[in-house]
Amino acid sequence: MTKPRLILVLGDQLTDSLASLRQADVARDVIVMAEVMAESTAVPHHPQKIALVLTAMRKFAKHLTAQGCRVAYSKLDDPETGPSLPAEVLRRAAEFGADRLIVTTPGDWRLLQALEAVPLTVTMLPDDRFLCPPETFTAWVNERKQLRMEWFYRDMRRRTGLLMDGDQPVGGQWNFDPENRKAAKPDLLRPKPLRFEPDAETEAVLELVEQRFPKHFGKLRPFHWPTDRAQALEALDHFIKHGLPRFGDEQDAMLCDDPFLSHSLLSSCINLGLLSPLEVCQRAEAEYPAGRAPLNAVEGFIRQIIGWREYMRGIWALNGPDYPTWNALNHKAPLPWVYWGGETKMACMKATVAQTRDLAYAHHIQRLMVTGNFALLAGIEPILVHEWYLAVYIDAFEWVEAPNTIGMSQFACGGQLGSKPYVSSGAYIDRMSDYCGHCAYNVKDRTGPDACPFNLLYWHFLDRHRDRFEKNPRMAQMYHTWDKMADTHRETVLREANDLLASLHSGAPI
Repeated sequence: MTKPRLILVLGDQLTDSLASLRQADVARDVIVMAEVMAESTAVPHHPQKIALVLTAMRKFAKHLTAQGCRVAYSKLDDPETGPSLPAEVLRRAAEFGADRLIVTTPGDWRLLQALEAVPLTVTMLPDDRFLCPPETFTAWVNERKQLRMEWFYRDMRRRTGLLMDGDQPVGGQWNFDPENRKAAKPDLLRPKPLRFEPDAETEAVLELVEQRFPKHFGKLRPFHWPTDRAQALEALDHFIKHGLPRFGDEQDAMLCDDPFLSHSLLSSCINLGLLSPLEVCQRAEAEYPAGRAPLNAVEGFIRQIIGWREYMRGIWALNGPDYPTWNALNHKAPLPWVYWGGETKMACMKATVAQTRDLAYAHHIQRLMVTGNFALLAGIEPILVHEWYLAVYIDAFEWVEAPNTIGMSQFACGGQLGSKPYVSSGAYIDRMSDYCGHCAYNVKDRTGPDACPFNLLYWHFLDRHRDRFEKNPRMAQMYHTWDKMADTHRETVLREANDLLASLHSGAPI
């Protein structure tokens, strides 16, 4: 009798179209799914993230079983469950007499290497849920002296045909970014994301997470995330109808009392496999010719998926397992306690971290221009920032989170991903949010006891990295502005910034 093969399905691979599932022989093979402590504690994941992944896994396993598949599912609290995925694979191999493992390539280098080392015949299949294979991305990289997401995005538009009129972009423009950088105002009529009340399966997982991970940063309840494909499709329908028309105008805005604005909250569904990136883009694309959403909103949303999301995955695959350790600016400071909810007078940091704690969610500008901007200006060691983002956000998996943090947010790649660091003074945050009106600091003050920390740290960052950035054409004007300031003013800025950093790194609240 032919031996069965093990088909391993990971917690972010919950789709029938998965490459490894397409290889499965239902009459012969065993599909292995396992909840293990090693994956829940590789970093201290947010309780809502753990609950989402485990619930979605359990529901997908039941779906596969209903289709006639033989599923060997190991729950976290099963006494026999191994501590890690390799251990659980070997346990199941012994149980079923299997000597072959088939798995779709993980999006985490640590896990990929661990599975490759399992003493079985391992077949690692490409994850073709992505629209740009790694080899295609590498070939694209090799044709260029500099990497720029905009050029990659245009190629992806041509490749997919999304928002294309022949070989030209619909509307005559590739990019409507200038129209998508508007501030927002509180609006009681703004539609809210769809909320899903926990069913019995979800509630059982919530109770398990409460028992097993009581010290992880973040609130577990209330929990309202979609946990299966049916709910994900409902969430997609809701966003397309209610959120997409306003998405473009509000995509970069931030409000203290409105964490969601018109964002889709679909990234966790896509990253888990509950929705495919192409089906989401095609649904959005159809709204423009139907007159239900403006082109700037549709283009901006699609760009985040086929442009930025695919670009991040390409960068991750290109750079290999050492990528999270990159540190081009040689930043070595510890992660301040404010990132774990410590006391702060900074309204923007307080609001963003509190929202992260309560919801396991913050949108891209909050991550990039508040918590990321502050970490970069303060000289935090990039891998610490990477591990924090990976831990606290519901949609964070290494393949997408590491490039966004190491490459984009912290400039630790030295310019591979972007031509300049994403740094700003408090003026940007003031322009794009209502945070500053609630703050103990004065965003207009450049020095003194009430000066916004972003103002002091911005100039300190430029000064300490002058050798690297002063010849950058996109930053030359800021150095020109700095040089025009009076010597006494520059000295005051640097002295106060040094005092601020010393206080921050000593653990004192700011």
